Amino acid sequence: MADTVQICFDTYQTSVPSLLDRIGTARLVADEQCILIKPNLVNDSPFPVTTAPTFCREVVRWLQARTRGKIIIAEGCGDAKLETDQVFHNLGYDRMAQDLGVDLLDLNHAELVRLKRPENRIFPEFFLPKIAIDAFILSLPVLKAHSFARITGTLKNMMGFAPPKHYAGSGYWKKAAFHENMHQSLQELNTYILPDLTLMDASVGLSQYHLGGPTCTPPANRLIAGIDPFGVDRAAAKLIGLDPDTIAHLQPLV
Repeated sequence: MADTVQICFDTYQTSVPSLLDRIGTARLVADEQCILIKPNLVNDSPFPVTTAPTFCREVVRWLQARTRGKIIIAEGCGDAKLETDQVFHNLGYDRMAQDLGVDLLDLNHAELVRLKRPENRIFPEFFLPKIAIDAFILSLPVLKAHSFARITGTLKNMMGFAPPKHYAGSGYWKKAAFHENMHQSLQELNTYILPDLTLMDASVGLSQYHLGGPTCTPPANRLIAGIDPFGVDRAAAKLIGLDPDTIAHLQPLV
């Protein structure tokens, strides 16, 4: 099984099952008791700023046909004024989840555990939702440039697991503690939590800014899947014209 696979995008209904099959997902999830699907719902702006519910729907439907594990769509939004349940509602995730019979989870208010890595400079300890420790994490980011991190992919998507009561900092956004030293913060976050599998929607792509602005012209027209989140994000960077070797958080932490 390849670490990273790309295919040309056709429709969610055809491309999502094809890519999940090609990356060998059925074998990966066969014995999992809990699967957390982690979209990127930083706020309630529609796709391509956030993960499209139609994309997530096809992933859930594919999983439901192949595993008996509990499937939960989990997110902790970063918006300063909205709570995650409002974002779920405004983007239609609550209706989609109800139709499919799966649960939604607000990671911003989940039960926490404290982990320690004394070698980390910014986060020698970190609080994470307890449910994430033993769950299979399937990340569903969208392809976007980012004003601080240069690219926001599956590695940065893990910021949704950071509880605001510990990581709001002094900034405007719920996860603003990451903003002062974004690349080092992301590197250290990813020593605590990484996705087990990523399926990135690179069908369009935001070419300059993560909360709007111009889309890729022409559209990137790809879906990317991988068990190596660094490999996925490096492939994604190339789709928006970035050299992954120059993006600090895509490098090993030293």
